Amino acid sequence: MDDLSLEKIRSMDYSSMDIKILEIKKILFDFRMKQATRQSFKPHLVKKYKKQLSQIMTIKTEKIIHENMSS
Repeated sequence: MDDLSLEKIRSMDYSSMDIKILEIKKILFDFRMKQATRQSFKPHLVKKYKKQLSQIMTIKTEKIIHENMSS
């Protein structure tokens, strides 16, 4: 998965944000399954994807709040 900059995230619409959120949640679930079954995975990627997920969800919430304030 590519690195998402904040500018790229801010330029996304709600549907693409939702798709990206689901993709990242699936990746994190796969990491948890690999860890539970003692398969190898790169643990540093867990932190990276958690950070991306939180950034996307935060920006989505900010957009929603901003739209509600301006209307």
